[in-house]
Amino acid sequence: MKEKMLKKIEQKEITVGVVGLGYVGLPLAVEKAKAGFKTIGFDVQASKVELVNEGKNYIGDVVDKDLADLVKRGMLKATSDFSFVADVDFIAICVPTPLDIHQQPDISCVKSSTEAIADYLKPETIVVLESTTYPGTTEELIMPILEKRSGLKCGRDFYLGFSPERVDPGNIIYKTKNTPKVVGGIGKDATEVIAAMYRAVLESDVHEVSSPAIAEMEKILENTYRNINIGLVNELAMLCHEMNISMWEVIDAAKTKPYGFQAFYPGPGLGGHCIPLDPYYLSWKAREYGFHTSMIESSMMINDKMPEYCVERASKLLNHKGKAMKTSKVLVLGVAYKQDIADYRESPALRVIEELEKSEANISYFDPWVPEYKYNGRRYSSIKEITPEIIASYDLIMVTAAHSNIDYKMIQENAQIIFDTKNVMKDITERENIETL
Repeated sequence: MKEKMLKKIEQKEITVGVVGLGYVGLPLAVEKAKAGFKTIGFDVQASKVELVNEGKNYIGDVVDKDLADLVKRGMLKATSDFSFVADVDFIAICVPTPLDIHQQPDISCVKSSTEAIADYLKPETIVVLESTTYPGTTEELIMPILEKRSGLKCGRDFYLGFSPERVDPGNIIYKTKNTPKVVGGIGKDATEVIAAMYRAVLESDVHEVSSPAIAEMEKILENTYRNINIGLVNELAMLCHEMNISMWEVIDAAKTKPYGFQAFYPGPGLGGHCIPLDPYYLSWKAREYGFHTSMIESSMMINDKMPEYCVERASKLLNHKGKAMKTSKVLVLGVAYKQDIADYRESPALRVIEELEKSEANISYFDPWVPEYKYNGRRYSSIKEITPEIIASYDLIMVTAAHSNIDYKMIQENAQIIFDTKNVMKDITERENIETL
């Protein structure tokens, strides 16, 4: 079975399916289609299916400009009908894995997608989970569902593995096509055919590991590493403030060391789908083994409290000017979770605004990338523009995203008080009205 499948991959005789057409799934579907594989995208949201079939990109620079051409040539189509799973030979699951209200893993989308696939799974199909999750998901959740509902046996009748997504919105160098891939299958044959499928599409290295659990843990390590180090600099930033030391200058000095140090920077909290969430998946799974992830949980606590800390600092800045946060006019600059993108998933700026509202401040926001957003059932809209007069009308300007298309010099010249949590104004020489995190 393996040799036959490898030959079909080499000759581009594989039809690809991608479940979930978001920031991970749609770029993957586009790259598969560009490589010469007929591709079907599956999504339960009819709006996404319609946009893909119209050749319209809805997730910014993450998707290649050739989307419309691929649809026109019949290389890519989308559907909400999972019966088309019977037509595919390779299927990747790229659905959301959020946290529930108790900060525990919510893998309901993975489970429901797997059930939908199992109902139409045919022999010799390759199934790959790409959604970030806890170690053990592929073998403990995915495999039993596929085997029970399809009547097929993993390793004998179909291939199964895990290959973690690596998507960095806004990154101008690394995209889906040139980012190295990790693959761990259930059995050597599965690993080999899954790796061959990715090698047929990507320009990057494909690194094979011995099991799905290794690949799952590897992905968690990537983002937990970042969470812990950001937690460290956030805690030191709070200490440095008390000591009247610039944490930003400390980091600039430390990164002159050519070995043994990687620069991480403080901020109002963590955003995006991975870094704020993945450590919770690992901590949750660790409890199954009676293991307490104390270092990880400490960093999570520090990062989680940064929005509240930033609002406390902002309130003290106003107090020093003889103003109370209550009824003060505050403008938040940037609600995207990182610079120069329209993605606001888990953005700490949303919680900053929430905390400011609790203080009964009069809040507005400006973000040229995010004209509106929905949070906790409410819709928020950006002000249309910022002018010297508009900036001067606010008691406090709070920078929470480091967008490059904002005139910070104009803001500095007209603002009463600026709390710059991203250090975007570091090159402005006149800094009397600026305080950094």
